[in-house]
Amino acid sequence: MLRVLILSLILGVFPSSVIFAQGTAGNNAGEEPRYMYNMPTAGVLNRGAYAIEGWFYSGGGSFASISVGISEQVTFGVAYGAGNLIGNGDPDWNELPGVMIRYRIIQETLSTPAITIGFESQGRENYISGQDRFERKSPGFFAVATKNYAFLGFISLHGGVNYSLETDDDKDPNIYVGIEKTIGSEISIYSQYDFAINDNNNSALGEGHGFLDLGVRWSLGKGMTVEFNLTNLTDNIKTINSASRSARLEFINRF
Repeated sequence: MLRVLILSLILGVFPSSVIFAQGTAGNNAGEEPRYMYNMPTAGVLNRGAYAIEGWFYSGGGSFASISVGISEQVTFGVAYGAGNLIGNGDPDWNELPGVMIRYRIIQETLSTPAITIGFESQGRENYISGQDRFERKSPGFFAVATKNYAFLGFISLHGGVNYSLETDDDKDPNIYVGIEKTIGSEISIYSQYDFAINDNNNSALGEGHGFLDLGVRWSLGKGMTVEFNLTNLTDNIKTINSASRSARLEFINRF
């Protein structure tokens, strides 16, 4: 019952007030993108802004999250979900809600990137209770830099390091990189490469190839963004022999 209540509270806070800005895609984005696929960018929410997201992935699984801009530098969020939430049989609820906090320690300038540090315990895809991990591990502790350039719209470069607390199978730290490009006023595309150094030994799920992920985001209207992802293009999970598809809905407003 507690699990249903948490998920209902997250999903139930969609407001009736007027949406204040376009979402996180395209040249006219009102807020910075905070993720590529599973890995953080240096993006944070503006003070007083909040984002409500619903993720939908293979096996009928999904999770919902809500994040709030506490200040211009600090964003906090919580998430909760389950595998097999849509489909037959009982949902496979995550053991604990996910938590996220990020702090922008350096603002971007013409010559330097934005740098953000933080922690996030919400992974992507299904949670594997017997191994105490998600199929795509949560970032855990991370530090990431993002630099934006004006080029036929905008192009953003991302690079980060992270240490996940899902360490039963592999305790190594990890690195990742990514690139994002706006296409017109409403659309952005991205590519992420997660080296998955923390998921490549004999007992881990990873094959040692790293993860290549692609995605497209489209701002449907002010505050609303839809995203489609094609992930694991490198066939890097021992138990899954194909790429995965997922979707995300995001709604952003201001208190």
